[in-house]
Amino acid sequence: MHQKIYTQVVVIGSGPSGYSAAFRCADLGLDVLLIEKYNTLGGVCLNVGCIPSKSLLHIAKVIQEARELHSTGVSFSEPVIDIKKIRFWKESVIKKLTDGLDYMRKKRNIRIIKGRAIFDSDRSLLVEEKENKFHVFFKNAIIATGSQPIKIPSLSYNDERIWDSTDALLLKKIPSRFLIVGSGIIGLEMATIYSALGSKVDIIDRFKDFLPAVDQDIADVYIKSINERFNLMLNTHLDKIKETKNGLIVKMIENNLNKEEISYDAILIAIGRTPSINELGLEKIGLKINNFGFIQVDKQLKTNIPHIYAVGDVTGPPMLAHKGTHEAHIAAEVISGKNHFFEPTVIPSIAYTEPEIAWVGLNEKEAKKENIDYEVASFPWSASGRAIASNCSLGMTKLIFNKSNNKIIGGAIVGTNAGELIGEVSLGIEMGCDAEDLALTIHAHPTLYESIGLSAEVFKGTITDLLNIKRIK
Repeated sequence: MHQKIYTQVVVIGSGPSGYSAAFRCADLGLDVLLIEKYNTLGGVCLNVGCIPSKSLLHIAKVIQEARELHSTGVSFSEPVIDIKKIRFWKESVIKKLTDGLDYMRKKRNIRIIKGRAIFDSDRSLLVEEKENKFHVFFKNAIIATGSQPIKIPSLSYNDERIWDSTDALLLKKIPSRFLIVGSGIIGLEMATIYSALGSKVDIIDRFKDFLPAVDQDIADVYIKSINERFNLMLNTHLDKIKETKNGLIVKMIENNLNKEEISYDAILIAIGRTPSINELGLEKIGLKINNFGFIQVDKQLKTNIPHIYAVGDVTGPPMLAHKGTHEAHIAAEVISGKNHFFEPTVIPSIAYTEPEIAWVGLNEKEAKKENIDYEVASFPWSASGRAIASNCSLGMTKLIFNKSNNKIIGGAIVGTNAGELIGEVSLGIEMGCDAEDLALTIHAHPTLYESIGLSAEVFKGTITDLLNIKRIK
């Protein structure tokens, strides 16, 4: 059956960027058609990414905190892991959210086709949905097809013990010995989950620097915290994997030297993500791709074809759901006739590990590169009453100020709930706050977020919770 469909806006992909674009378009009074190749809305983030990983990270955090309470005089038995029940709970979380999205789609009267889309021209798409075929004609299109894991070309993925992030989140088994290739956010989060569930975890990364987006002092605090939970090996890469019945025999090279072969029960490849755009037929319509393989857009998210927009991971780094959502709103508003632009001052990043690592704005390396006369003000959580009382004193809040005008230009936090705390720093940079704005804002005590105000006091020379190196002599 071949049907013709006409719409003002077609949105391809229903992840955070796609559904946000579709919902915003509908709220602005536009007729919207949503195309999604999978059975449920939400894309990678909701189904096999952000949400299931955070569900499992919550379990991992509770397990870890229970173990750490031993030193306070409260002891629990070792946890009994019912992997089927954990999977069921994770799936129930996903279903609650996907059902919510579909409810909101219906209430907004957004039509949906569940199938694969390919551009037939710059004004039409062909979509196959099981036995049905659709020819979709549109005035505007928004590409929001997200990203997928990067694969190592020389590696065979036929062995079910070699995983990508989607496999890891399926929680098929808890490997006794687990190797993670890549120490980015995904690799670290999976290490946090599986080490808590009982795996002995090694992480390797071919680069010398750990999380290059954060400065060494922040990295050092995190690395110190994980020493007893999993093993991190930098400047190390895979050489060979030998598949045997009893395990995957791995040969690695560390600092240009061969390491002893190790047998693993599973290997996760987490070396990054690449945009999912190869099957859209973009070359047929002449849509421009930049040198890094992402769709080229301007500040209104328009491609070189003005009525075709792109949002989210397909537009390039940072490949974060919250960036894509904001891009989606701008694209929808521009289509509706508003003269809006995507011009954020900063975009926060978070590793939802335990402890969490969160950062926003410039780090020291970037400030030096831009020849900014900056100053760092840090507050160690070992001096925080709330952190000590909550058994999470291994942490640090770090702010970076421009000395020429005292404005905050960057910040990083490592510690429990750092991802929640970074919000004040993001708002401060976005609003152009200076150190006094932060220092004179009364922060509740005892809290973890007061470490932001205290760091600003360090910069101002008014701190009393630490020795004041700027005190008047």
